[in-house]
Amino acid sequence: MSEVKIAAESRTEFGKGAARRIRRDHKVPGVLYGHGSDPIHLTLPGHELLLALRTPNVLIALDIDGESNELAIPKSVQRDPIRGSLEHVDLQLVTRGEKVNVEIFVQTEGELAPGGNLLEHVLNALPVEAEATHIPESVTVSVEGLTAGDSVLAKDIPLPSGTKLGVDGDTVVLQVLAAQAEEAAAGEGDEASAEA
Repeated sequence: MSEVKIAAESRTEFGKGAARRIRRDHKVPGVLYGHGSDPIHLTLPGHELLLALRTPNVLIALDIDGESNELAIPKSVQRDPIRGSLEHVDLQLVTRGEKVNVEIFVQTEGELAPGGNLLEHVLNALPVEAEATHIPESVTVSVEGLTAGDSVLAKDIPLPSGTKLGVDGDTVVLQVLAAQAEEAAAGEGDEASAEA
């Protein structure tokens, strides 16, 4: 996983007014915490941060006030519900070689067996433990030929080396549901005939 370098400024002003002023300057207030140290309040460049957050579990190399360099991963991102702009970000301090708990997206490939069955994502993201500098963006699971009643368990998903499951191996991640639309439509037709 590549690092994204972002220049950040430490901040001493807090509260809604200060946050509004930061956002007016196209920047984002944030907090860096972890390793038992005191939280560091930051101001981050909005556009650069927005681009970085497009990569799930991105590793951010922070240059704080040009004095200290820290590695971090995003833990919580708040967005404006209407505009979608970044409102605030919490970053977790990490070090090279450190194991962190994150969630990675589950992607599927292949076609289900014929029959109009539906694939349900019980978990859209899979909790895993990985080295902070080697967090996979996603995992891909084949659903080729699966039929109604089949499921994919967490232990069936191939993970990159150095990555461990963060949930019980028997946790259902994907399941195939039988198509019911045709049965429901047939039932409605029978009711209409009975009423006539």
